[in-house]
Amino acid sequence: MKKLYSPKIVKEIIDLYDFKFKKSLGQNFLIDKNFVDKIIDIADIENENVLEIGPGIGTITYEMAKTAKKVLAVEIDENLIPILQQNLEEFSNVKVINQDILKVDLKKLIAEEFSNQSFKVVSNLPYYITTPIIELLITSNFPCQDMTIMVQKEVAQRMVASANDKDYSSLSVFVKFYSDAKILVNLPKTVFMPQPKIDSSILNLKLRIYDEKVDQKKLFNLVRAGFNKRRKTILNSLSDVASKEDLKIAFEKTGLRENLRAENLSLDDFIKLADIL
Repeated sequence: MKKLYSPKIVKEIIDLYDFKFKKSLGQNFLIDKNFVDKIIDIADIENENVLEIGPGIGTITYEMAKTAKKVLAVEIDENLIPILQQNLEEFSNVKVINQDILKVDLKKLIAEEFSNQSFKVVSNLPYYITTPIIELLITSNFPCQDMTIMVQKEVAQRMVASANDKDYSSLSVFVKFYSDAKILVNLPKTVFMPQPKIDSSILNLKLRIYDEKVDQKKLFNLVRAGFNKRRKTILNSLSDVASKEDLKIAFEKTGLRENLRAENLSLDDFIKLADIL
């Protein structure tokens, strides 16, 4: 049994392969068994297909492989591939692919590796591509049940924030539309190697089928317009995508005051406005 969460083992592996951390890829390896166990517990991956993005040296991959049906690990750094192959060689239910998750044909990959059956996502997401990856996974109509992800704590707070919270943003509205998201565990920066500058959080996103009657393009045009000029009133910020006359009519019908700001509007408020406009 390999203890890939052990700082001593991680150091030995890094030295053996002369591996150099790439800051540009946001590489930070988890070195605390308690948090590895919590991720596995939260993800609930027994007999499930799992897509792991950015497995690193395979710390979480190794533990998931013990109970998962199949683990597909997509790693962008080619220097980590031989390390992953060595660390995971005892498992026949793990496949490691050297690809950029944002460039690979993910639909084809899921069809080939999971036979289009449902799967779960588990990932320690690099901060620099957190939002693009989340958008890709929850808007592409994949048979994905839920996502258990580690992200920077401040990003996690934005993702779960509600109207009138200081962290409320267009990302908050986007995540609420497609999922039920919760922060379940906060991780101190000391449990990573190398140590990042800020703490992280583990979130679980239960994906749901969105209301097909909602015009998503119109909805998120409104949301983006509102938060792009978040200090302005909604009458002014939303006038980038609708006339002030139409907006005033819509505000009257929804009961929203025109001097509110985007941060005061809930997901339902934005949906009602999009529907009327």
